[in-house]
Amino acid sequence: MPVPIDRDTTKPAGATLHARTGPVGSPARPISVSVTGGGGTGDPLRANLALMAPGTALRDGLERILRGRTGALIVLGYDKVVEGLCTGGFPLDVEFSATRVRELCKMDGAVVLSSDGTRIVRAAVHLMPDPTIPTEESGTRHRTAERVARQTGYPVISVSQSMRIISLYVNGQRHVLDDSAAILSRANQALATLERYKLRLDEVSGTLSALEIEDLVTVRDAVAVVQRLEMVRRIADEIAGYVVELGTDGRLLALQLDELMAGVDADRTLVIRDYLPTGRKPRTLDEALVELDLLSATELIDLVSVAKAIGYPAASDALEAAVSPRGFRLLAKVPRLPVAVVDRLVVHFGSLQRLLGATVEDLQTVEGVGDARARGVREGLSRLAEASILERYV
Repeated sequence: MPVPIDRDTTKPAGATLHARTGPVGSPARPISVSVTGGGGTGDPLRANLALMAPGTALRDGLERILRGRTGALIVLGYDKVVEGLCTGGFPLDVEFSATRVRELCKMDGAVVLSSDGTRIVRAAVHLMPDPTIPTEESGTRHRTAERVARQTGYPVISVSQSMRIISLYVNGQRHVLDDSAAILSRANQALATLERYKLRLDEVSGTLSALEIEDLVTVRDAVAVVQRLEMVRRIADEIAGYVVELGTDGRLLALQLDELMAGVDADRTLVIRDYLPTGRKPRTLDEALVELDLLSATELIDLVSVAKAIGYPAASDALEAAVSPRGFRLLAKVPRLPVAVVDRLVVHFGSLQRLLGATVEDLQTVEGVGDARARGVREGLSRLAEASILERYV
């Protein structure tokens, strides 16, 4: 469904988009794309782009309108506010189809669809939004589309007859739909960048693991991994937007993105939990994630800014301070170890070094850790320690 705007605050409502991508006529694997940012504000543009992605009935109708060299004005939603802007035209309340919307758009006036886009509510209506609402558009159709979107909170589609482009107005934004070839070109460039970022992330993560085993970690080492994780997350989020916009054409892109991002979100959380500083006013995990999300691209390059985001002093010499991990990240790599047990182990021992030095009997003193699980943890940590050292020095 289109994501409406809160008319009292003009802020978009949060949403989680489930875009189905796959060949037409065959079962498609659902790909969940989160459209809620770290600050708690959703992205209605991305959610509504899914309604117009290739493979959808609405996109088919829009393509027919373009090929017919006619314009169109389509409102995705109908309530009392929209009704108050409509004059003339006629009610329909019929099931939506690409051919119907194409024929209706041959007439003067706008077409109004239901909120879920499954029914055509009215056609050939004249929209009269508040003329005092500011707009940067010049054409009559586009000016009306932007004003209606701002006044009602519903997305509005404008198809330009002369320029042959499709524009979506939502949440004060204008987005021009590109064809799949142009989007795929940008997506492939972003995917190549993600692959390079991921390789660098694997390198710094391996280095951090070895330093953790030797108890030689500095704030710089930990923050470098957090920085790379955030860079990977941001480029992946950009690619996820392309997946949504591509619809059925983005199936292979989605598979590659899933493979590259496996475990990255979990690692991001675990690293921050390992290195959140303590103090009089310690920063929580959620606060640190929000602060990271708010960093600009320029700030993200600066390790001091990244360190400040997770709670460390904003000074370059603070990066050289020694720090000890709590052990969340390495314990998460131990097979068949429940999250609840990981939390109890970290609370009990307090640091990774104490965990590495714990005997089987020491581990058994923790609730939920029996003899078999204690031996599994002991052997798992030993194998991880050996692998990390070998990977660094061999």
